[in-house]
Amino acid sequence: MSPFIIAIDGPAAAGKGTLARRLAAHFGLPYLDTGLLYRAVARRVLDAGADPADPIAAEAAARALRPADLDRPDLRGPPADAAASAVAAIPGVRAALLAFQRAFGRASGAVLDGRDIGTVVFPDAEKKLYVTASPEARGLRRWKEFLSRGVAADLAAVTEEVRARDAADAARSAAPMKPADDAKLLDTTELDPDQAFAAALALLAL
Repeated sequence: MSPFIIAIDGPAAAGKGTLARRLAAHFGLPYLDTGLLYRAVARRVLDAGADPADPIAAEAAARALRPADLDRPDLRGPPADAAASAVAAIPGVRAALLAFQRAFGRASGAVLDGRDIGTVVFPDAEKKLYVTASPEARGLRRWKEFLSRGVAADLAAVTEEVRARDAADAARSAAPMKPADDAKLLDTTELDPDQAFAAALALLAL
């Protein structure tokens, strides 16, 4: 029997990471936050003083990525968000990280979350969810996250950054963010984490 894959996609701050971790624990599956891969690549590019939109610099950073890069404490926040979106638009970066993601999932099954898991990384995944929420709700969540970490932020600016990230991720030519045709839609705008988890279990019918 082939390894069991649950693919979870959706925009930033929709709650897909929290949900994916909980589903992985529930079903005893490994979990991979694929967004961290792109954030770590972006940080490598920024550390080198290069432009995240530069394909040569970004592809080199992707090829040099190491597991320890995923443990950096500076992978979240507006600079990392924007840089990650830029490197994720580069086909060579996505190609370099595709093998890593597929190897992780095929080893023993997994829950993976990102923006193209169900459309590109594992188009044949047994179960797919597309988790979303209104930009206003996601902006508020991200703003509260910053405050909880002691990071000063303006709610309106954070919400606008969420909208800009959505537009960039949906418009890129390389694996644009969109629901897989066979994904189940989960809108978490009015749901707390427990409600989102219950709704996901019902949609997955597991």
